[in-house]
Amino acid sequence: MVADREQQDALLELLNSTPVVNGGVHDELEDPEAARSWQRSHGGSGTAAERKQLMEVREALQQVVRGDRPATSLSPLLKGVTSHPRITAEGVSWEPNPPADRRMAVEAVLTWGALQQGMPGRLRPCANPECRLFLLDRSKTNKARWCSMALCGNRMKARRHYQRTRKAAAD
Repeated sequence: MVADREQQDALLELLNSTPVVNGGVHDELEDPEAARSWQRSHGGSGTAAERKQLMEVREALQQVVRGDRPATSLSPLLKGVTSHPRITAEGVSWEPNPPADRRMAVEAVLTWGALQQGMPGRLRPCANPECRLFLLDRSKTNKARWCSMALCGNRMKARRHYQRTRKAAAD
């Protein structure tokens, strides 16, 4: 499976659905109505079972991307999922055939896997230790560090500048 830009963006949005807001973690899928809207806007059905699967896969993927769990810990999330061949002019591809309520969660794991193969090391957590967001570095140099240069990048640079000037003033 080759993850297209839309799948990559959906995975990143899922991973980033637990941002820090006013100093605390805000779960964008916690509220059932907001979650239903999020699920439907990403091609899901909006069911409670689908939401439960998404929250489970999000937690697991966040931990794997942060390096807190091994990639093999994702295996149970794909248990019982079958696939079938699809033949096109480009060749043969394998399409997953998960139960409807697990489709979005399975696609998230498969997209993560495709990124690991096609763009290794480019999906990573923001370098700001106070941030819970992730980034997908699509740059040529693969040196992006922040989820957003306007937010975390500027904060971290300003913090380092402040520390340098305080140190210089103390010397």
